[in-house]
Amino acid sequence: MKQLTYAMQFKGSAAPKDDANPGVLGVQANGKSVGSALTGTLVDAAKADFNSTVRMMEEGTFDEDGTISFGNGNSLRFSTLNKGHVAPSPEAGVTAGAIIWKIDGGEGQFAGATGLITSNFFFNEAGEVTDNQFGVIFTE
Repeated sequence: MKQLTYAMQFKGSAAPKDDANPGVLGVQANGKSVGSALTGTLVDAAKADFNSTVRMMEEGTFDEDGTISFGNGNSLRFSTLNKGHVAPSPEAGVTAGAIIWKIDGGEGQFAGATGLITSNFFFNEAGEVTDNQFGVIFTE
């Protein structure tokens, strides 16, 4: 079993997926490495694409699932481990939150991957998102 870690900052946007269900958001963002990016030798993680579906729940909680693509057919699938939480930040018009995802598998060099990803993020009233992630990935 190989262990990989990554630290990335993703920037993008969040918006309702459709008008009929405003509590379901689509998030799309592009990431770049923070510090040493990915430790290990499987992929070049200088850049990545993030796509997810967020389902808002009661009292500032949510669940989420999605994918992170590192290019060349190498991607991870993830889903909520426990509920995520959002709350107003000290900065006016900005909401902050955090969540832990479990890795449900992947494609390419991440086929059969497991592990956890933490996300600490914030977004503004215009729907602009900044998501700071740290992941520990186990592959065979």
